[in-house]
Amino acid sequence: MAQTSSPISGGPSDRPRRRIGLFLPYILLGALVLVWTVSWFLIRARAQSEMDGWLEQEAKAGRQWTCADRSITGYPFRLELRCASLRFARSDGSFALGPLTVVVQVYDPRLVLLEATGPFRVEQGDLSADVTWTSLEASFHAASDGFSRASLVVDGPKGVVSTPDPGPIDFAANHLELHARPTPGRFATDGAVDVSLRLAKAAVPRLDALAGSPDPADIDLDTTIEQAAVLRTGTVARELETWRQAGGRLDVTRLSIAKGERRLQAKGTVGLDAAHRPEGRFDLRAVGLEALVGQVMGQRYGADKGALIGNLVGQFLGGLRRKEEGDAAVAENGADALKPLPTLKLGDGRLMLGPFAVPNVVLPALY
Repeated sequence: MAQTSSPISGGPSDRPRRRIGLFLPYILLGALVLVWTVSWFLIRARAQSEMDGWLEQEAKAGRQWTCADRSITGYPFRLELRCASLRFARSDGSFALGPLTVVVQVYDPRLVLLEATGPFRVEQGDLSADVTWTSLEASFHAASDGFSRASLVVDGPKGVVSTPDPGPIDFAANHLELHARPTPGRFATDGAVDVSLRLAKAAVPRLDALAGSPDPADIDLDTTIEQAAVLRTGTVARELETWRQAGGRLDVTRLSIAKGERRLQAKGTVGLDAAHRPEGRFDLRAVGLEALVGQVMGQRYGADKGALIGNLVGQFLGGLRRKEEGDAAVAENGADALKPLPTLKLGDGRLMLGPFAVPNVVLPALY
Protein backbone atom coordinates (compact mmCIF):
# COMPACT_ATOMS: atom_id res chain seq x y z
CA MET A 1 0.00 0.00 0.00
CA ALA A 2 1.46 3.37 -1.00
CA GLN A 3 2.45 5.84 1.76
CA THR A 4 1.31 9.48 1.57
CA SER A 5 3.14 12.39 3.20
CA SER A 6 1.46 14.08 6.16
CA PRO A 7 0.12 17.59 5.46
CA ILE A 8 1.38 18.70 8.86
CA SER A 9 5.05 18.35 8.01
CA GLY A 10 6.31 21.18 5.78
CA GLY A 11 8.26 20.63 2.67
CA PRO A 12 11.66 22.11 1.79
CA SER A 13 10.02 25.25 0.38
CA ASP A 14 8.67 26.17 3.84
CA ARG A 15 12.09 26.35 5.49
CA PRO A 16 13.26 29.73 3.95
CA ARG A 17 9.96 31.28 4.98
CA ARG A 18 10.49 30.13 8.54
CA ARG A 19 14.00 31.56 8.55
CA ILE A 20 12.73 34.90 7.23
CA GLY A 21 10.03 35.01 9.88
CA LEU A 22 12.63 34.26 12.56
CA PHE A 23 14.96 37.10 11.53
CA LEU A 24 12.33 39.63 10.41
CA PRO A 25 12.18 41.53 13.79
CA TYR A 26 15.97 41.95 13.73
CA ILE A 27 15.90 43.11 10.13
CA LEU A 28 13.21 45.69 10.94
CA LEU A 29 15.15 46.85 14.02
CA GLY A 30 18.33 47.24 11.98
CA ALA A 31 16.45 49.23 9.35
CA LEU A 32 14.95 51.46 12.05
CA VAL A 33 18.39 52.07 13.58
CA LEU A 34 19.79 52.91 10.15
CA VAL A 35 16.98 55.37 9.40
CA TRP A 36 17.32 56.97 12.86
CA THR A 37 21.11 57.27 12.48
CA VAL A 38 20.80 58.94 9.08
CA SER A 39 18.10 61.26 10.46
CA TRP A 40 20.25 62.23 13.48
CA PHE A 41 23.21 63.13 11.28
CA LEU A 42 20.92 65.16 9.01
CA ILE A 43 19.55 67.01 12.06
CA ARG A 44 23.08 67.68 13.28
CA ALA A 45 24.14 68.98 9.86
CA ARG A 46 21.11 71.28 9.78
CA ALA A 47 21.87 72.53 13.30
CA GLN A 48 25.47 73.27 12.30
CA SER A 49 24.31 75.11 9.18
CA GLU A 50 21.75 77.22 11.06
CA MET A 51 24.31 78.02 13.76
CA ASP A 52 26.86 79.14 11.17
CA GLY A 53 24.22 81.32 9.52
CA TRP A 54 23.21 82.88 12.85
CA LEU A 55 26.86 83.59 13.76
CA GLU A 56 27.34 85.26 10.38
CA GLN A 57 24.27 87.47 10.91
CA GLU A 58 25.47 88.43 14.38
CA ALA A 59 28.92 89.33 13.02
CA LYS A 60 27.32 91.60 10.39
CA ALA A 61 25.42 93.32 13.23
CA GLY A 62 28.66 93.97 15.10
CA ARG A 63 28.31 91.14 17.61
CA GLN A 64 31.11 88.61 17.47
CA TRP A 65 30.58 85.15 19.02
CA THR A 66 33.43 82.67 19.30
CA CYS A 67 32.89 79.05 20.38
CA ALA A 68 36.34 77.50 20.76
CA ASP A 69 36.72 73.84 19.68
CA ARG A 70 33.05 73.62 18.82
CA SER A 71 31.59 70.13 18.53
CA ILE A 72 28.10 68.65 18.29
CA THR A 73 27.61 65.17 19.70
CA GLY A 74 24.88 63.38 21.68
CA TYR A 75 23.86 60.54 19.37
CA PRO A 76 21.33 58.93 19.43
CA PHE A 77 18.66 60.94 21.29
CA ARG A 78 20.01 64.46 21.77
CA LEU A 79 22.28 67.16 20.41
CA GLU A 80 25.12 68.36 22.64
CA LEU A 81 26.91 71.54 21.68
CA ARG A 82 30.26 71.80 23.45
CA CYS A 83 32.56 74.81 23.57
CA ALA A 84 35.95 74.80 25.27
CA SER A 85 35.20 78.50 25.85
CA LEU A 86 32.66 81.04 24.66
CA ARG A 87 33.47 84.67 23.95
CA PHE A 88 31.18 87.53 22.98
CA ALA A 89 32.41 90.96 21.90
CA ARG A 90 30.78 94.13 20.61
CA SER A 91 31.60 97.83 20.60
CA ASP A 92 30.54 98.54 24.20
CA GLY A 93 31.92 95.47 25.97
CA SER A 94 32.64 91.77 25.99
CA PHE A 95 32.41 88.64 28.09
CA ALA A 96 34.14 85.28 28.18
CA LEU A 97 32.82 82.05 29.65
CA GLY A 98 34.68 78.83 30.38
CA PRO A 99 33.75 75.35 29.10
CA LEU A 100 30.04 74.90 28.56
CA THR A 101 27.61 72.33 27.21
CA VAL A 102 24.23 73.06 25.62
CA VAL A 103 21.83 70.10 25.32
CA VAL A 104 18.67 69.75 23.22
CA GLN A 105 16.64 66.54 23.22
CA VAL A 106 15.72 65.43 19.69
CA TYR A 107 12.21 64.50 20.83
CA ASP A 108 11.73 67.85 22.70
CA PRO A 109 13.65 70.54 20.76
CA ARG A 110 11.98 73.43 22.60
CA LEU A 111 13.73 72.59 25.88
CA VAL A 112 17.34 73.79 26.02
CA LEU A 113 19.62 72.88 28.92
CA LEU A 114 22.99 74.49 29.67
CA GLU A 115 25.84 73.67 32.02
CA ALA A 116 28.96 75.79 32.48
CA THR A 117 32.03 75.37 34.64
CA GLY A 118 33.33 78.91 34.32
CA PRO A 119 35.08 81.17 34.97
CA PHE A 120 33.10 84.16 33.69
CA ARG A 121 34.63 87.54 32.89
CA VAL A 122 32.74 90.61 31.69
CA GLU A 123 34.12 94.00 30.65
CA GLN A 124 32.04 97.15 30.15
CA GLY A 125 34.09 100.31 29.78
CA ASP A 126 36.02 100.87 33.02
CA LEU A 127 33.95 98.21 34.76
CA SER A 128 34.97 94.55 34.84
CA ALA A 129 33.95 91.51 36.86
CA ASP A 130 35.34 88.02 37.36
CA VAL A 131 33.02 85.29 38.67
CA THR A 132 33.47 81.61 39.53
CA TRP A 133 31.11 78.99 40.99
CA THR A 134 30.89 75.36 41.99
CA SER A 135 28.00 74.53 39.62
CA LEU A 136 25.85 76.41 37.13
CA GLU A 137 22.79 75.08 35.31
CA ALA A 138 20.27 76.88 33.13
CA SER A 139 17.18 75.94 31.15
CA PHE A 140 15.11 77.64 28.48
CA HIS A 141 11.63 76.56 27.37
CA ALA A 142 10.97 77.99 23.92
CA ALA A 143 7.48 78.81 22.67
CA SER A 144 5.95 79.94 19.40
CA ASP A 145 5.83 83.55 20.62
CA GLY A 146 9.18 83.58 22.47
CA PHE A 147 9.56 81.50 25.60
CA SER A 148 7.45 80.05 28.40
CA ARG A 149 10.10 79.87 31.13
CA ALA A 150 13.81 80.45 31.72
CA SER A 151 15.79 79.49 34.81
CA LEU A 152 19.31 79.86 36.16
CA VAL A 153 20.63 78.03 39.25
CA VAL A 154 24.14 78.69 40.60
CA ASP A 155 25.81 77.18 43.66
CA GLY A 156 28.70 78.93 45.36
CA PRO A 157 29.04 82.03 43.16
CA LYS A 158 31.86 84.37 44.13
CA GLY A 159 33.92 87.01 42.44
CA VAL A 160 35.13 90.57 42.30
CA VAL A 161 33.89 93.70 40.54
CA SER A 162 36.69 96.08 39.55
CA THR A 163 36.04 99.80 39.13
CA PRO A 164 38.37 102.82 39.17
CA ASP A 165 36.39 104.20 42.12
CA PRO A 166 35.88 102.84 44.77
CA GLY A 167 38.10 99.95 43.63
CA PRO A 168 37.66 96.17 43.76
CA ILE A 169 34.48 94.92 45.44
CA ASP A 170 34.44 91.27 46.50
CA PHE A 171 31.19 89.32 46.74
CA ALA A 172 30.07 85.75 47.42
CA ALA A 173 26.91 83.75 48.03
CA ASN A 174 25.88 80.21 48.85
CA HIS A 175 23.12 79.89 46.27
CA LEU A 176 21.45 81.90 43.52
CA GLU A 177 18.24 81.20 41.62
CA LEU A 178 16.80 83.31 38.84
CA HIS A 179 13.51 82.50 37.08
CA ALA A 180 11.64 84.37 34.36
CA ARG A 181 8.35 83.84 32.54
CA PRO A 182 5.98 85.93 30.39
CA THR A 183 3.44 87.63 32.62
CA PRO A 184 0.10 85.84 32.17
CA GLY A 185 -2.33 88.04 30.27
CA ARG A 186 0.17 90.88 29.82
CA PHE A 187 2.99 89.61 27.62
CA ALA A 188 1.00 89.98 24.41
CA THR A 189 -0.20 93.50 25.29
CA ASP A 190 2.76 95.22 26.98
CA GLY A 191 5.57 92.65 26.73
CA ALA A 192 5.71 92.11 30.49
CA VAL A 193 7.98 89.45 31.99
CA ASP A 194 7.92 88.22 35.59
CA VAL A 195 11.34 87.78 37.22
CA SER A 196 12.06 86.07 40.53
CA LEU A 197 15.49 86.20 42.21
CA ARG A 198 16.62 84.29 45.31
CA LEU A 199 20.06 84.91 46.78
CA ALA A 200 21.09 82.98 49.89
CA LYS A 201 23.88 84.01 52.29
CA ALA A 202 25.17 86.83 50.11
CA ALA A 203 28.22 88.68 51.41
CA VAL A 204 29.78 91.96 50.26
CA PRO A 205 32.44 92.78 52.89
CA ARG A 206 32.85 96.36 51.69
CA LEU A 207 29.19 97.06 52.58
CA ASP A 208 29.32 95.53 56.06
CA ALA A 209 30.49 98.75 57.66
CA LEU A 210 27.67 100.72 56.01
CA ALA A 211 25.06 98.13 56.98
CA GLY A 212 26.47 97.84 60.49
CA SER A 213 26.51 94.04 60.42
CA PRO A 214 28.95 91.40 59.15
CA ASP A 215 26.17 88.81 58.75
CA PRO A 216 25.44 87.51 55.23
CA ALA A 217 22.18 88.59 53.64
CA ASP A 218 19.25 86.64 52.22
CA ILE A 219 17.63 88.51 49.34
CA ASP A 220 14.30 87.76 47.64
CA LEU A 221 13.05 89.80 44.71
CA ASP A 222 9.83 89.45 42.71
CA THR A 223 9.39 91.98 39.93
CA THR A 224 7.71 92.48 36.59
CA ILE A 225 9.68 94.05 33.74
CA GLU A 226 7.21 95.98 31.63
CA GLN A 227 8.02 96.23 27.90
CA ALA A 228 10.71 93.56 28.25
CA ALA A 229 9.75 92.23 24.81
CA VAL A 230 11.42 95.21 23.12
CA LEU A 231 14.85 94.24 24.49
CA ARG A 232 17.24 92.62 22.02
CA THR A 233 21.00 92.05 21.87
CA GLY A 234 22.13 95.55 20.93
CA THR A 235 24.37 97.78 22.98
CA VAL A 236 23.31 98.53 26.54
CA ALA A 237 22.72 102.20 25.77
CA ARG A 238 20.58 101.48 22.72
CA GLU A 239 18.50 98.78 24.41
CA LEU A 240 17.88 100.84 27.55
CA GLU A 241 16.83 103.84 25.49
CA THR A 242 14.48 101.69 23.41
CA TRP A 243 13.03 100.28 26.62
CA ARG A 244 12.63 103.77 28.15
CA GLN A 245 10.90 105.18 25.09
CA ALA A 246 8.54 102.21 25.08
CA GLY A 247 7.49 103.06 28.64
CA GLY A 248 9.47 100.32 30.30
CA ARG A 249 9.40 100.11 34.10
CA LEU A 250 10.23 97.69 36.87
CA ASP A 251 7.21 96.87 38.99
CA VAL A 252 8.73 95.51 42.19
CA THR A 253 6.03 93.54 43.99
CA ARG A 254 8.37 92.29 46.71
CA LEU A 255 11.92 92.97 47.76
CA SER A 256 13.02 91.37 51.01
CA ILE A 257 16.48 91.70 52.56
CA ALA A 258 17.40 89.98 55.82
CA LYS A 259 20.85 90.63 57.27
CA GLY A 260 21.30 89.38 60.82
CA GLU A 261 18.63 90.99 62.96
CA ARG A 262 17.97 93.67 60.38
CA ARG A 263 15.23 93.24 57.82
CA LEU A 264 13.88 95.41 55.03
CA GLN A 265 10.91 94.96 52.72
CA ALA A 266 10.06 97.20 49.79
CA LYS A 267 7.62 97.44 46.91
CA GLY A 268 7.23 100.07 44.23
CA THR A 269 8.16 101.01 40.68
CA VAL A 270 11.24 102.40 39.00
CA GLY A 271 12.04 103.51 35.46
CA LEU A 272 14.32 105.94 33.64
CA ASP A 273 13.84 109.69 33.23
CA ALA A 274 14.73 111.79 30.20
CA ALA A 275 18.28 112.18 31.52
CA HIS A 276 18.59 108.38 31.72
CA ARG A 277 18.63 108.38 35.53
CA PRO A 278 16.55 106.05 37.72
CA GLU A 279 13.24 107.51 38.89
CA GLY A 280 10.49 105.97 40.97
CA ARG A 281 9.25 105.40 44.49
CA PHE A 282 9.17 102.58 47.01
CA ASP A 283 7.14 101.88 50.14
CA LEU A 284 9.43 100.55 52.86
CA ARG A 285 9.02 98.51 56.03
CA ALA A 286 11.95 97.59 58.23
CA VAL A 287 13.16 96.51 61.63
CA GLY A 288 16.54 97.21 63.18
CA LEU A 289 17.43 100.07 60.82
CA GLU A 290 16.65 103.08 63.00
CA ALA A 291 20.25 103.58 64.10
CA LEU A 292 21.52 103.10 60.55
CA VAL A 293 19.12 105.74 59.20
CA GLY A 294 20.26 108.12 61.91
CA GLN A 295 23.90 107.44 61.08
CA VAL A 296 23.40 108.07 57.36
CA MET A 297 21.32 111.22 57.87
CA GLY A 298 23.81 112.48 60.43
CA GLN A 299 26.39 112.86 57.68
CA ARG A 300 24.41 115.83 56.38
CA TYR A 301 22.29 117.10 59.26
CA GLY A 302 24.73 116.50 62.09
CA ALA A 303 24.83 113.72 64.64
CA ASP A 304 22.05 115.12 66.84
CA LYS A 305 19.61 115.79 64.01
CA GLY A 306 20.57 112.52 62.32
CA ALA A 307 19.76 110.57 65.45
CA LEU A 308 16.50 112.47 65.78
CA ILE A 309 15.56 111.69 62.19
CA GLY A 310 16.41 108.05 62.72
CA ASN A 311 14.22 107.99 65.80
CA LEU A 312 11.36 109.68 63.92
CA VAL A 313 11.71 107.30 61.02
CA GLY A 314 11.75 104.20 63.14
CA GLN A 315 9.23 105.09 65.84
CA PHE A 316 7.19 108.25 65.36
CA LEU A 317 6.27 107.61 61.74
CA GLY A 318 5.55 104.00 62.51
CA GLY A 319 3.13 105.09 65.20
CA LEU A 320 1.16 107.13 62.68
CA ARG A 321 0.06 103.98 60.90
CA ARG A 322 -3.33 102.57 61.66
CA LYS A 323 -3.54 99.85 64.26
CA GLU A 324 -4.80 97.31 61.78
CA GLU A 325 -1.67 97.74 59.70
CA GLY A 326 0.43 96.92 62.72
CA ASP A 327 -1.72 93.91 63.49
CA ALA A 328 -1.33 92.67 59.92
CA ALA A 329 2.44 93.12 60.08
CA VAL A 330 2.60 91.17 63.33
CA ALA A 331 0.57 88.36 61.82
CA GLU A 332 2.81 88.26 58.75
CA ASN A 333 6.22 88.76 60.28
CA GLY A 334 5.85 87.47 63.81
CA ALA A 335 6.81 89.29 66.99
CA ASP A 336 9.42 91.45 65.24
CA ALA A 337 6.85 93.39 63.20
CA LEU A 338 8.32 95.51 60.43
CA LYS A 339 7.81 99.21 60.98
CA PRO A 340 6.79 101.54 58.12
CA LEU A 341 9.44 103.97 56.90
CA PRO A 342 8.94 107.15 54.87
CA THR A 343 8.55 106.67 51.13
CA LEU A 344 11.83 106.32 49.27
CA LYS A 345 11.81 108.50 46.14
CA LEU A 346 14.23 108.50 43.22
CA GLY A 347 14.09 111.60 41.04
CA ASP A 348 16.19 114.39 39.55
CA GLY A 349 19.31 112.43 40.40
CA ARG A 350 18.52 112.46 44.12
CA LEU A 351 17.44 109.88 46.67
CA MET A 352 14.80 111.15 49.09
CA LEU A 353 13.66 109.43 52.29
CA GLY A 354 10.42 111.21 53.00
CA PRO A 355 11.17 114.96 52.90
CA PHE A 356 14.90 114.42 53.54
CA ALA A 357 17.55 113.97 50.86
CA VAL A 358 19.93 111.08 51.54
CA PRO A 359 23.36 112.74 51.84
CA ASN A 360 26.28 111.92 49.55
CA VAL A 361 24.08 109.97 47.14
CA VAL A 362 23.80 111.03 43.50
CA LEU A 363 21.90 108.92 40.99
CA PRO A 364 23.97 109.04 37.77
CA ALA A 365 22.80 108.50 34.21
CA LEU A 366 23.00 104.81 33.36
CA TYR A 367 24.07 105.43 29.78
